[in-house]
Amino acid sequence: MAISTWDEIRTAFHVARMGTVSGAADALGVHHATVIRHIDALEERLGVKLFQRHARGYTATEAGQDLLQVAQATDDQFTQLVGRIKGRGDAVSGELVVTSLTSVSPRLTPTLARFQAEYPDLIVRFLTGDKVLRLEYGEAHVAVRAGRAPDNPDNVVQPFVPQQIALYASDEYIARKGRPETLDDFAGHSFVTHDNENSRAPFVRWLRERVAPDQLVFRGVDARVMRDAICAGVGIGFVSTWEAERFPCLTQLFAPQDEWTAPLWLVTHVDLHRTTKVQAFLKFLKEDAKSW
Repeated sequence: MAISTWDEIRTAFHVARMGTVSGAADALGVHHATVIRHIDALEERLGVKLFQRHARGYTATEAGQDLLQVAQATDDQFTQLVGRIKGRGDAVSGELVVTSLTSVSPRLTPTLARFQAEYPDLIVRFLTGDKVLRLEYGEAHVAVRAGRAPDNPDNVVQPFVPQQIALYASDEYIARKGRPETLDDFAGHSFVTHDNENSRAPFVRWLRERVAPDQLVFRGVDARVMRDAICAGVGIGFVSTWEAERFPCLTQLFAPQDEWTAPLWLVTHVDLHRTTKVQAFLKFLKEDAKSW
C-alpha cells in the first residue's frame, strides 16, 4: 500500500474539524473538488471508510477518529515549528502576527501601520476577536490581552497600558429616556452588554451586579456590534474611550472608573521573545504607546 500523503491526512483532519467539505476547502484555501479527491484517495489507500456522509456533512467513523487524533497532534506540532522558524533570524521581515481584542484596534492599528512603514519588508497580520490564539503553537508572535495577567509558564508577560472604559449613550436615547444622574440611578434604563454572562471583563461583571437581567435588552459578542447598538439608541453601554472618540454618536455619561478598567498585558512565547523581530516590535510599541 502506498503511503498516504500529509496533504490527504491534513485534508481529512479539516473535514472532521469543520464537518463539511466546503468548510474544509475554505480553511485550506483549495477547491472543494480537491477535498473530495483527497478523502476518496485516502480511504482507498487505507481500505476503510473514514467518514459517514449525510445531508448535513461528514462525520468521522471510529477509524477516522483514530487517524484524526494523530493528525491533530501532528498538525499542532507542525504549526508550532513553522511559527518558531518564522520568528528566527536577524531581519525584521516576513510575517509579524499580532493578536488583541477588537477594542484595542483604534490605538494598535496606527502603531502597526507606523511599524510596517519603518520596516517595509514586513507583512503585518493583525488578528482580533475573543478567540485566544495559542502562542505556544506559533499562532501569533505578540498578544495584547486584557484582564488578569496570563499565567502560562511558557509565556513572557509584561504589563502594558490600561484600557479606559466608560459608560455611553446616544443623544437620541438620552432625549427619549433621560440621563442617569449617578451610578445608582439606573431604574427604568436599558443597557447594551456582552452576551457572555460569565465574562471576566470587570465592567461586564460590574453592570450585571447592578441592574436587573430584563434591563440588559441588547447583548452581543462583538464590541463593534455593541457600540453600534448604543449609537442606534438601544441603551446605555460600555465602550473604550479609544473607540468612543471616533464616534460623535456617543455621549459619555460617566467618566472611566478604576473598577471598570481592563489592564492590558503584552504576551510573547519564551521561544520567540528574544528574536530580533519581536524585540523590535515590542520596543517600538512601548515607545509609541506613550502617546496613547
